[in-house]
Amino acid sequence: MTDDGEDPIAPDVRREIERRLSAIEAAERVRVLMAVESGSRAWGFPSPDSDFDVRFLYVRPRDWYLSLVPGRDVIEQPILDDIDLNGWDVRKGLGLLLKSNAVISEWIESPIRYRPDDPVIAALAALADAVLDPRALAHHYASSGRRAADRWLGGSDAVPVKRYFYALRPALAIRALRLNPGTRPPMNLQALVAVSDLPAAIADQIVELVQAKARTNEQANGLRRPDLDTLIARELDQAGELAPRTMRDDFASRANALFLELVNQ
Repeated sequence: MTDDGEDPIAPDVRREIERRLSAIEAAERVRVLMAVESGSRAWGFPSPDSDFDVRFLYVRPRDWYLSLVPGRDVIEQPILDDIDLNGWDVRKGLGLLLKSNAVISEWIESPIRYRPDDPVIAALAALADAVLDPRALAHHYASSGRRAADRWLGGSDAVPVKRYFYALRPALAIRALRLNPGTRPPMNLQALVAVSDLPAAIADQIVELVQAKARTNEQANGLRRPDLDTLIARELDQAGELAPRTMRDDFASRANALFLELVNQ
């Protein structure tokens, strides 16, 4: 469900995702703490043929963590019926959260949840806010945006609408961090636009682009938008302007306490 009560996931798809999550819990002997959408549906610009990118955090029984040989800390499923389902062990998630990792931050903030969150997720969100390193996040988004845009941003050829968004969303995340470096940027494009103080004409172009993607398949080409090209290039180049934040010892202590609380339940 999204925060506004509307469900962008069809009931049959939601039931199938829940069935697969329950099967993973039984087969792997894990407890799912959070299950969310992480792809274009949660980002706010799905296409008719978009996959369902389901991501989850899980915890294993206490004794699993006491092995001399560390076990694998991810669970991956093959894509089946457009459902891409993968998860991280909570210890991996906490380690990345301490590095102000953008991926775990976005999972926590996803507007589409496939299950009610375990109460620990609220504590994870508070810790993610506390350890926020604006420069680390900005560099992540700059790297992601450049990978998506470097091959076409300097030219004039038409590009798939999907590629536009894969550069635009990171650019807007950097802009949101520049405007408010103390707050993790939203995951959803529309929420990013709302906090990015954009000129109305550019915001309108983004709305038009979202509408175009909703009508076409993932690889359909679209017209170039020079104003958006300029915005993307400018914001990607400004990631280094954000100041880093120093890691405090109590952050790791808080993360460790959360982990111990979970595995000792």
